[in-house]
Amino acid sequence: MSTAATTRPAEVLADLLPASRVRDAALVLGGAALTGLAAQISLPVPGSPVPVTGQTFAALLVGTALGAGRGLFSLALYALLGLAGVPWFAGGASGATVSFGYILGMLLASTVVGALARRGADRSVLRMAGTMLLGEAIIYAIGVPYLALATGMSASAAIAAGLTPFLIGDALKAALAMGALPTAWKFINR
Repeated sequence: MSTAATTRPAEVLADLLPASRVRDAALVLGGAALTGLAAQISLPVPGSPVPVTGQTFAALLVGTALGAGRGLFSLALYALLGLAGVPWFAGGASGATVSFGYILGMLLASTVVGALARRGADRSVLRMAGTMLLGEAIIYAIGVPYLALATGMSASAAIAAGLTPFLIGDALKAALAMGALPTAWKFINR
């Protein structure tokens, strides 16, 4: 059987569960909770107010697995509850931290990667690589300028503190996603 006949390009992984509003609400809550839990995997970066976390990885996986709408709602719920005082931002923080711009970037990134996944971007390693790299670029495009504004850093200082130290880790996170999601689809299509 050909790959085109076995893949479902109009679906994301979450669509394989029986459709209902309860399912969608549970997926949105679960996506927010996963992001909050992953944010607790937090390692300080010398010279940067932004830690390395599992949060970006979770946010991109949530968007890809749930699709654009549910991914956006998950990250919006995560952001709003964190702003309201739930201590589930990086390292147990809440409120408008200096790294809140990255969370805003995750909102947009989860939507974009979710839309791409619905078009089949999560079905192959190469397309998944491009999807994850685009998602990470979106997060940085919003997070780094926010960091500069929130801290008074120059643009070059914000890049040095809020982008450069994270590139290797983000490449590793992208590699994990590149393997996980296409493998899940291959398993499902058997």
